[in-house]
Amino acid sequence: MNNLIISRLALKSQLCLTQRSMAAIAKVRSVAPVGFEGCLVEVESDATKGLSSLQVVGLGNKAIDEAKERVRSAITNSLLEFPARRITINLAPAELPKDGTHYDLPIALAILVSSGQLRQDEVGDAAFGGELALDGALRPIKGVITLAETAKKAGLSALYLPEQNAAQAKLVAGIQIFPVSSLRALYLHLKGEIRLREFTSAKTRPQPSSVPTPSLDDIHGQEQAKRALIIAAAGHHNLLLTGSPGAGKTMLARTLPSLLPALTPEEQIAVTKLHSLAGETLDTVVARRPFRSPHHTASRAALIGGGPKSKPGDISLAHLGVLFLDEVPEYPRATLEALRQPLEDRAVTISRANAHATYPADFMLVATMNPCPCGFYGDQSRECSCSTTQILAYQKRLSGPFLDRIDLIANVSRVPSEALLNDTKHKTQHENAQTAIQEAHNAQANRYDSSTKNNSNLSSSDIKKFLALYPDVRQLLTKASDRLGLSARSYFKTIKVARTIADLERAAKITPAHVSEALQYRQST
Repeated sequence: MNNLIISRLALKSQLCLTQRSMAAIAKVRSVAPVGFEGCLVEVESDATKGLSSLQVVGLGNKAIDEAKERVRSAITNSLLEFPARRITINLAPAELPKDGTHYDLPIALAILVSSGQLRQDEVGDAAFGGELALDGALRPIKGVITLAETAKKAGLSALYLPEQNAAQAKLVAGIQIFPVSSLRALYLHLKGEIRLREFTSAKTRPQPSSVPTPSLDDIHGQEQAKRALIIAAAGHHNLLLTGSPGAGKTMLARTLPSLLPALTPEEQIAVTKLHSLAGETLDTVVARRPFRSPHHTASRAALIGGGPKSKPGDISLAHLGVLFLDEVPEYPRATLEALRQPLEDRAVTISRANAHATYPADFMLVATMNPCPCGFYGDQSRECSCSTTQILAYQKRLSGPFLDRIDLIANVSRVPSEALLNDTKHKTQHENAQTAIQEAHNAQANRYDSSTKNNSNLSSSDIKKFLALYPDVRQLLTKASDRLGLSARSYFKTIKVARTIADLERAAKITPAHVSEALQYRQST
């Protein structure tokens, strides 16, 4: 109670100063997210004589225009004075489109500076961001990692954010993060009355997993499909699982996240940043590899990214994780064709008339499909009811160029009913696979001297530089390429898969046996 009385007295003493002096142009720094990056924004405020009004200029959207009422109420309800003057707020650079509610806090501070309730030096070399409630409390915002990274690059020393966003922002080292509960608390901190504590906790609350992750030990049979899954996880390869309904394709795909190594601290920043920009997580850190499973009715913008605000799509939200397309022939052909470039470039650029945004999209594509419309073509226990024309039309829903970007194609056959309830005494297959995959990732990191490069994203020049192919291997590849009609892309993908198989076996060089196994997963194309 005493602290509250002291705080109010301090506030009233500052209000007296308001009546005596009005500052010149006030400047408070914030950040405008532009795609995956950010741009420093100066929030300028000018309070002049005239009818009481508040005008915001600088190419802001509807959310920024509505900030006028939130800021007015927040200042008043924080025991501060909203000046009865003509106030102009400019968001510079003016030609950059501004979007988001995080400009509320810097706009309020700029008004307080221009009205003399704060001094310009008291806001200092810091950046601010936060949405204001009508009572002055701060609500969490999107894209705080972008704010922290941009502020750090600009040489600013501190960033003031809502309390809920502090854990995400602290992932960025080299800048002080101050969690703020309300505009009044921040005002007292800037005046030196009641200091805020810097956020220093290294403990972050990981985002809970919303997708069940079965184990390889829970899947009976399917040894060839399991082997393909392990190879895909070890080398970050794209995988297509084909087979009749109920054979276990979806269950196999859902085991993949638990097979992949944990995210490194740098990867956590990138993944959390994307999910924060999309508004999917504001107060947690994404510590698990993402697993995105969009429905086949999802729009192209939802999958690739875009919309009025050029938001990241599912392929970017699956960055460093898995994009799962169940029954891939049911997706619109145009949507699947739009995946071709991101699968090659590991990034996607969204171009609109008024915005261009580039987001990373280094994901593993795992897709499933039936062999025919009824699903039982080639099934040993049920007869297919589709005509040859229907089967060909169904399989041609996937174009040749799209299939050419798939590294592994594995058939998932039906497991006999009597084997479904069999139990093994020692369930170690999943753990052994995890160990082998981790060792393969370590081998690739040592070979390429990079934690981000793996076998699947090697270029043709990288293959010549890092992967030595002996004459017997070259001869086998040449014969297979001629016989199977492999494209240049498929030729190099076979080498990459063979190198991953060699890594799983801890082999120093690629042998004909590794190439032969890699070719088995391309014959379905």
